[in-house]
Amino acid sequence: MKLEQARIINLPKVEDPRGNLTFIEESKHIPFDIKRVYYLYDVPGGESRGGHANTKTAQLIIAVSGSFDVIVDNGLMKQRFHLNRSYFGLYIPTYLWRELDNFSSSSVCLVLASDFYSPDDYIRDYNEFLKVVRCDSQSTFS
Repeated sequence: MKLEQARIINLPKVEDPRGNLTFIEESKHIPFDIKRVYYLYDVPGGESRGGHANTKTAQLIIAVSGSFDVIVDNGLMKQRFHLNRSYFGLYIPTYLWRELDNFSSSSVCLVLASDFYSPDDYIRDYNEFLKVVRCDSQSTFS
């Protein structure tokens, strides 16, 4: 999986003196239909979340409040994204390892997912992830 497929998506921002509004329409602003929405909050200082790759589910990660970092890893290279604006979303396709850390106090991480939750969709062991992506990249070039 190419690391550059993980990218920041600018979401619509309607500015108003009474407060701004951002909206997301599936398959228009993001490259998938939304099947699941979840959010992380009250993450204690120094803790990390994520630590997995998905085999079927793409995600859009948004810092709706506060800030945090997302480290995306394709098995060869890593890239760190700092999310701190509610009108930016980080698109993460399948087969990319992700970890979230550096949470500010009162941060809220919103995740839009392209599929329903299934434990079989997750690779939670990093060494297993490396085996899968290296095997896949070798078959791609054979």
